[in-house]
Amino acid sequence: MSDYPQTQLYIDGVWHDGSKERLSIVNPASDEIIGTVANAGRDDLNEALAAASAGFNIWREISGFERSKVLRNAAQLLRDRVEKIARILTLEQGKPLAESRAETLGAADTIDWFAEEARRAYGRVVPARSPNVRQIVIKEPIGPVAAFSPWNFPLNQAVRKVSAGLAAGCSVILKGPEETPASCAELVRAFVDAGLPAGVLNLVYGVPADISNHLIAHPIIRKISFTGSTPVGKQLAALAGTHMKRVTMELGGHAPAIVFDDADVDLAVRILAGAKFRNAGQVCVAPTRFLIQEKVYAKFLDGFVRAAEAIKVGNGLDAGVTMGPLANGRRIGAMEALTVDAVSRGGRIATGGERIGNRGNFYKPTVLTDVPLEARVLNEEPFGPIAVVSPFSTYEAAIEEANRLPYGLAAYAYTTSAKTSTALGRDIQSGMVSVNHHGLALPELPFGGIKDSGYGSEGGTEAMDSYFNPKLVTESV
Repeated sequence: MSDYPQTQLYIDGVWHDGSKERLSIVNPASDEIIGTVANAGRDDLNEALAAASAGFNIWREISGFERSKVLRNAAQLLRDRVEKIARILTLEQGKPLAESRAETLGAADTIDWFAEEARRAYGRVVPARSPNVRQIVIKEPIGPVAAFSPWNFPLNQAVRKVSAGLAAGCSVILKGPEETPASCAELVRAFVDAGLPAGVLNLVYGVPADISNHLIAHPIIRKISFTGSTPVGKQLAALAGTHMKRVTMELGGHAPAIVFDDADVDLAVRILAGAKFRNAGQVCVAPTRFLIQEKVYAKFLDGFVRAAEAIKVGNGLDAGVTMGPLANGRRIGAMEALTVDAVSRGGRIATGGERIGNRGNFYKPTVLTDVPLEARVLNEEPFGPIAVVSPFSTYEAAIEEANRLPYGLAAYAYTTSAKTSTALGRDIQSGMVSVNHHGLALPELPFGGIKDSGYGSEGGTEAMDSYFNPKLVTESV
């Protein structure tokens, strides 16, 4: 594994080690240590804060037109380096190479989209009540941003935060994921090589709680963007609130997938199985609670089980593999605990339900049925390759279950009825609802949840809003 890079911090235009002992990186497919990542201490963080402050003063004065050019250059560099980056991502995270390539190219598309938004961050003129008064609303970048990105999509999640912030004219300190650091560092390298001035984008790794507590409370930071679990997100949002910092929170989910009697069942099986087991189910918007109307329940279950059993699990670098390992041993323990709990309460394992081998973090794609509502797997985000399939009778029953939990990130449904589809968009309590296809996470679309799944958006024009301060200038002429 000598081709895996030894990841450093990037602060004020310089790649260097941190002041604390480096952290080990483990390949989840083999349990082997493949490299290390730099570990930031308090002095490193203070250096990053000073750099972000100076970088903001430089970057905010560069026009959106010129900022756009830098971002477009970074996007092209990602495309040029896709094979190298994809291999790094698979080594450290485990997902199949095809998914790693798609994530890298998707990150480039995201940068391109925000590059265009940099050129179109318009203000507005508000008609005045008096003929001699002019009222202008100007969008100003909010300031240095602290962005916290998770391990499941080291490029995809980081690029949303970095691209939106840079497009708006903000500087960014990115706290990358310690378990999957090298691919995230390659994202930063693309921006650096594209011509980003020193201090505008900084990258740190280390003890997550120490970094978040220091950065969020510091007066230089004016905006926080976090992707991660709901419990941690609530803690960070509370900390940000005590310092009046603006926050975007993209947190956990437990997405319902509703299939009605009139649906194209074969289509629903194909798309939902692909979405469920992508990245071994370690996806915040993955469908997890499958609610199937009674007349098509048996057909859907049979097709879904066959789709799960057809998945080839293995090392993401191997040809033909369609699902890699879970990211770490903790996820294996979590899957085993959820499955044992469900079965102890009367649930049935239709397929899977066990670890594969004793080397690497491989777990069989799992389908559970007859699981009672009190089971943990129907109340806690599984974040792994476990699907729970349950029948329902009426539209009202499906909506009641879909909205039962405090989560509200994503929801899916399959129906050929325009009336039902319209009602679903109205009745499901979720930040995103996708009907008859899997249409989320495109750069031009809003991406975010409600309730315990967070607030704010990391996609679409809405993503830019939280990186701007609207300033009113009113004058008598």
